[in-house]
Amino acid sequence: MDYETVVRGRRSIRGYLDKPVPKELIREVLEIAMRAPTSLNTQPWNFYVVTGDVLDRIREGNVERNLAGVPDSREFRMGPGYEGAHRERQIGIAKQLFAVMGIERHDKEARMDWVLRGFRQFDAPVSIVITYDKSIQGSDIAPFDCGGVVNCLVNTAWSKGLGCVINSQGIMQSPVVREHAEIPDDQVIQTCVAMGWPDDSFPANSVVSTRKSVDEAATFVGFED
Repeated sequence: MDYETVVRGRRSIRGYLDKPVPKELIREVLEIAMRAPTSLNTQPWNFYVVTGDVLDRIREGNVERNLAGVPDSREFRMGPGYEGAHRERQIGIAKQLFAVMGIERHDKEARMDWVLRGFRQFDAPVSIVITYDKSIQGSDIAPFDCGGVVNCLVNTAWSKGLGCVINSQGIMQSPVVREHAEIPDDQVIQTCVAMGWPDDSFPANSVVSTRKSVDEAATFVGFED
């Protein structure tokens, strides 16, 4: 696929086939993704790629702790809740997903099941945990660069036939992730990406999120009309 086809066609995948992803294919995706732009070539990112029993233990621990009411321990700043247009977009994508999944507003059981899927990394066969060195924590540059490499990662995966979803629910209980993925204390856990072969029969995979227009997002200065 050419670049435009990849970017326009990619979407978040929340349902996966029960089919392993070859290690060499993941290595190829990471190698390409790491060509992402980075401030002064610092390349702050590190990847902990987990699958199999290790990923199952992370899923179980994440679900158990969240259901038990253990407070969120994500290692990045959440900031204030979304308001205005940002909140409207957040609600909009939730409505799209719930509609195709047949989840009614009053159906608490189905809504909770959907939340638990996020805690389970959407049952994907692979999770890639992105970290950066704690020695550079405190600056916004490292998280910015990690965001850039994650963007390249999900697009590269899509070009290879793989699906992904960026999923901070999967690292809500960072001690669980750190223990089972063997992430040392000198690393900051930034986010994780669920990865696998898309299940085309899973309704949520058909959802394509909307984007605001260029006119809404961009201001052109100094151009002749």
